[in-house]
Amino acid sequence: MIPKVHDMGDDTYGLLKYLYGPGNAEEHIDPHLVAAWDRLAPDPGRDPKATERDLQRLLDQPVMALPEGARPAEHVWHLSVRAAPEDPILTDKQWADIAHRMVAATGIAPEGDDAACRWAAVRHADDHIHIIATVVRHDGRQARIRQDGARSQAEARKIEIDYGLRRLNTGDGTAAKRPTSAERHKANRQGKERTPREELRETVRRAAAGVTSEQEFFDRLAAAGLLVSQRVAPSGDLLGYKVALTDDRNEDQEPIYYSGSTLAPDLSLPRIRERWATSASEPDRDATTDRASGSARVSPSTARRQATWAVWQAVLVVDQGDDGQIAAQLAGAGEVLDALAKTSAAHTRRELRDAAFAFERATRSHVRAGRGHARGLRQAARDLVHGGPALGRGEDGATTTMLIDMVFFLVTAAAHWHRMKEHAQQAAAAQQAAEHLRAAYQAAAPMYLGIMHQRGRRLSQPLQRKQTAYLRKAVPELAEQVLTEQGWYALAATLADVESAGHDPAALLAKAAERRELDTADSISDVLVWRLRRMADLPADASAMPKHTATAPTATHGAAQRPTNRKERSAKSR
Repeated sequence: MIPKVHDMGDDTYGLLKYLYGPGNAEEHIDPHLVAAWDRLAPDPGRDPKATERDLQRLLDQPVMALPEGARPAEHVWHLSVRAAPEDPILTDKQWADIAHRMVAATGIAPEGDDAACRWAAVRHADDHIHIIATVVRHDGRQARIRQDGARSQAEARKIEIDYGLRRLNTGDGTAAKRPTSAERHKANRQGKERTPREELRETVRRAAAGVTSEQEFFDRLAAAGLLVSQRVAPSGDLLGYKVALTDDRNEDQEPIYYSGSTLAPDLSLPRIRERWATSASEPDRDATTDRASGSARVSPSTARRQATWAVWQAVLVVDQGDDGQIAAQLAGAGEVLDALAKTSAAHTRRELRDAAFAFERATRSHVRAGRGHARGLRQAARDLVHGGPALGRGEDGATTTMLIDMVFFLVTAAAHWHRMKEHAQQAAAAQQAAEHLRAAYQAAAPMYLGIMHQRGRRLSQPLQRKQTAYLRKAVPELAEQVLTEQGWYALAATLADVESAGHDPAALLAKAAERRELDTADSISDVLVWRLRRMADLPADASAMPKHTATAPTATHGAAQRPTNRKERSAKSR
């Protein structure tokens, strides 16, 4: 149940004409009264003799009874109450009860108050009602409606329980503006999955990912196919911008523009400028410079490997940093997700796009982000965009899988932090993003883990015993669980690669397992594979590694071969 208190107004008749009219996009169907302060109030929707003017005069009577100088300048109160998309269609009687509860909770018409304000609830769609009221009471006093938004939200939570509706999380005022009913109906008529407002928000967010200048930002908007209008001061200074889709037009065939600040609070020009004011960093020494853009260009696989490192550092900050640092990392994580979705291969693109769309809500809260703390993530987002799209195979496909795995843990850590801070909507959004990332990982990982699995199974018996010993030495508390997982052979192959690269497998494995969030993984061995390959700077695509040959075990004296069946494993664990 989603209540929304609209701005106060001064035109009762104008609002009634809209509520009983066809709507901006012919979306109002069968407008009629479901409840009012008086059960005999006229209903212009169902009574052919009643008009909007009749209802307006009755609603305004307490206002007009005041001396002209004592009348409030804005006396029209407006609340819309919408059911969640998955909720059942409620009856008029149920909506009437909800309307009575809302006016009582907000102070418009407290229960048992005979001198309360006059109000009416109009239904013109299956999923919502509008409540209009005049804020002058019958006794001439103005209604006490402070905190009416918070009170309506609190009552909505109770209504959800009483009616068995979807339980929504209470907002904190930092969410982006929802599409209007007219925007939704228009999108449905046109067969579009998202409204223009949502499509523009996603496109602008992707364009802003990793940008370092105004020119680059506006170039990206134009390259994305948006219509862009800039607001310029007489001095020539750029004050703001607005964007439109080429095919979204009003009845006069003019483009419908949205300013950045109306798409989301962090997409205003001043807020985007904050990004490039704090995102400058030295280009990677291995990168080449794109002369056309003046930007550091890296290969897709290099960009993903560097992004994996930046995301890992962000996980540590979320674990150990202060609130301002953490808020900055989450904003930077949103940019990385936007950039990853923009450059992903076809088999992961949909899930990554949905993950970025969901996580957008988790990037904003009342915790002020510390400036400069997300520089690494923003540089990573920039490198991902300038590195170009990944092919989804070979090393760039494998490093994409590694990056998705790491971003999953960052997003999961973000959900945990938001829950600790009681940011209900943000925590739910982060959790939703994590589920999309899990699905993207499952689409990307099998090819590369399968290669490692085959290499692990082909290891000689001495090498298999050696890797088992490393595992039991490094993580004795996890060893038996890991040995039962399908991913064990992939981990064994990775441990052999780690040793071939000159590292101490047991030491590096112990360090990898020290990190948090292992309990959220479907497969511990999968997680350890990607962490080890990143920490040891190994190719993510194991097919690029040389084949291993049998060697005598060196530090594995007394190590047992991996148990081959459940009964044998049970006997050995005893």
